Amino acid sequence: MPLLLTLSIAAALSTCVLLCVLLSLRRRTPGEPPLENGWLPFLGLALQFGVNPLEFLRKRQRQHGDIFTCRIAGKYIHFITDPFSYSAVARRGRHLDWNKFAYELSSKLFGHHSMDPDAGYTTENLHQTFLRTLQGEGLVGMSESMLENMQSVMLRDSDRSKPVLGAEQESPPEMARQRRCRADSAMQPSCAEDATHLLSNPNCVNLIKSDSRGQADRDNVDTPAYKNKGESVSSSSDIQITQHRSAQTDALIRPPQSKPSPLLGHQGLPTAWQQNGLYLFCYSIMFEASFMTMFGKELHQQNSPREHRANINSMQKNFKTFDSFFPALVAGLPIKLFYWAHSAREKLAKELKQEKLYERHNMSALIALRIHLNDTLSRMDDMGKARTHLALLWASLANTLPAAFWSLFYLLRSPEAMQAARKEIKEVVGDCQWKAGELLKFSEEQLNRLVILESVIKEAMRLSSASMNVRVVKEDFELSLDSNRGYRVRKGDDIALYPQLLHYDPDIFHDPLKFKHDRFLGDNGQEKTNFYKNGRKLKYYYMPFGSGITMCPGRFFAMIEMKQFLLLVMSLYDMELLDSEEVPPTLDQARVGLGILQPATDVPFRYRIKPTSRSVHL
Repeated sequence: MPLLLTLSIAAALSTCVLLCVLLSLRRRTPGEPPLENGWLPFLGLALQFGVNPLEFLRKRQRQHGDIFTCRIAGKYIHFITDPFSYSAVARRGRHLDWNKFAYELSSKLFGHHSMDPDAGYTTENLHQTFLRTLQGEGLVGMSESMLENMQSVMLRDSDRSKPVLGAEQESPPEMARQRRCRADSAMQPSCAEDATHLLSNPNCVNLIKSDSRGQADRDNVDTPAYKNKGESVSSSSDIQITQHRSAQTDALIRPPQSKPSPLLGHQGLPTAWQQNGLYLFCYSIMFEASFMTMFGKELHQQNSPREHRANINSMQKNFKTFDSFFPALVAGLPIKLFYWAHSAREKLAKELKQEKLYERHNMSALIALRIHLNDTLSRMDDMGKARTHLALLWASLANTLPAAFWSLFYLLRSPEAMQAARKEIKEVVGDCQWKAGELLKFSEEQLNRLVILESVIKEAMRLSSASMNVRVVKEDFELSLDSNRGYRVRKGDDIALYPQLLHYDPDIFHDPLKFKHDRFLGDNGQEKTNFYKNGRKLKYYYMPFGSGITMCPGRFFAMIEMKQFLLLVMSLYDMELLDSEEVPPTLDQARVGLGILQPATDVPFRYRIKPTSRSVHL
C-alpha cells in the first residue's frame, strides 16, 4: 500500500510538472515569427544550438526563412538571418536596449556593482569617456607604448620553450575542460546568447556600454583613427582628456625620472632553434606587453626584473585559469562553485587595486582617467573598482590573444601569404634596422599602408570569429525586414544577429572555409569593401567588431597591436611550423558567443632570434 501511494504521488507530481511545462510554452500569435520551443524545461533548444550553432541556424533558415524564434535557456531569441535586414534592426534603436545585459553580465562575472548610471553607483556613463582615450592622441600614445613593450618582452625572453603558466597550465584547453562543471555543456547556448552582451568582438571594451538614450544605430560611428590614407580621427567635439585628470592620476602617465635600462641586444641572445607551442608563444608575449601598456610598469621593476617576471607569470596564470571557466560562468553557474576560478579572479583584482596601481608608472591615459572617474564619480569600494579594471583587462585580451595566434598561424602555414606580407613590409618599412639599445619604430603612415597584412588579420578573424550581436526588446513593436514583411516581437525578447552566417556564406565569400590572404584586397591593391549577395551590395559583410553604436571602441587599437605584433615577429625571428602541412586546429566551440575562438589544441613550431647582430632583414 505505501508503495502504491508513493507511485501515485510521483505520477501526480510528474503530471503537474509536465502540465506546468506545457502551459509555460509560448504559443505563436498571428504576425509573429515562426516559433520553436523545444521540449526540455527551461533549456528549450539549448543543447541542439550548443552542438553546432552555425548548422543549427542554417537548418532553421532553410525551414523558416529570414527570421525565426527559438527558446534557448529560458529566453526567446529572434534570429535575423538576412544580412540585408540588419539595417532594419539598427534603425529601431529606440525599441531596443543595448545595455541591460552588458551591465548585469559584467557585474555577475567580475563581482562589481552595476556600471549602469541608473543603478546609483556612478553618475556618468564611463563608456563614452573611455572612447576619448581610444581614438586620436590617446590611441597614438597607447600604440607607441605597445610597440615598445612588445620589443622589450621579445628580446628579453628569447627562450620561450618552457611554459610560463606553470606546470598545471601546460595544456590549457584540457585543463579548462577537466575543471569545468559538466553541466555547462547544457548551458553553452546561454553562453552564446549572453556573452555577446558582454563582448562579442576582439579587444572590445563594451563591458561598460554607452547609454543608448533611445538612439538607433548610427552608420557614421565607425570613424577609424587610422585610415588607409593615414588621416587621424578628429575628436574636437570630445572633452579633452586633460580636463579629467587629477594631479595624482596625471603623474601615473609620466615616466619616472630615472634613466630606463637599455634594451638587450642580439649579441646577448641565443640564436639556436627553440621549440614551443604557437598559442603559448603568442599568449605570453601579448599578455605581458598589453598589461604593461595599459597598467604601466612597476616603479621598482628595473631593480628587480625577476620579481617583475614572477608577478607577470602569476597574473598570467590566474588570468588563464579565470578565463578557462568563462563559458560556465556566462552560462549562469555561480563562480563560487568553481574554487579556482573565484580564487584567480580575486587575486587578479587585488593586483589592480588603487594602492597597487599608484606604484606603477607609464600608465595609459585610459586607465589613469578611469581611476580618476572612479574616485570622483563612483560609490564602489576599492575592491569593486579593481574588479572593473579586471573587466577591462579581460575585454582587452580575451579576443586579441587568439586573434594574434590565428593571424600568425595562417601566415606560417601559407608560403604565398608570408611572401606577399614580407614583400609589402620591405616596400613600406624597408629593411628593419635594429641596433642594440634602440627600438624599431613604425609610423602611423607605415601601418596604414600595410594593407596585405591587414587583409591577413581580417581573414584570420573571419575564420575564427563566433560572436553574436544581441539586442533586448524594450517594448512590443513590429519589425519590418528587407522583404517589406513585418513581424511582431514582444517586450523582453532578444533579437540576435549571428555574423558567422555572413562570414561562412559561400555567396559572399567564395570557398569560405579556405584561408585567402588577399580576400579583403581589391583589384587596385587597396582595402576591398564591395561584397555582394544575390547581386546586391552588402552594407554588413564583416562583423567581428560588432556594428553601429555598439561597435567595439577598441577595434582600432586591436588592429594596430596585431599589425605591430606580426611586424615584430617577422622582423626579429626566424620561425616555422614543425609540420608544414599542419591542419588548422579545431575551434574551441565552448566559447561560442565570446568572440574570437581559441584553438582546442596548441600548434608546435620552432623559432630563433635572427642571427644578424646589427640589422634585421626581411
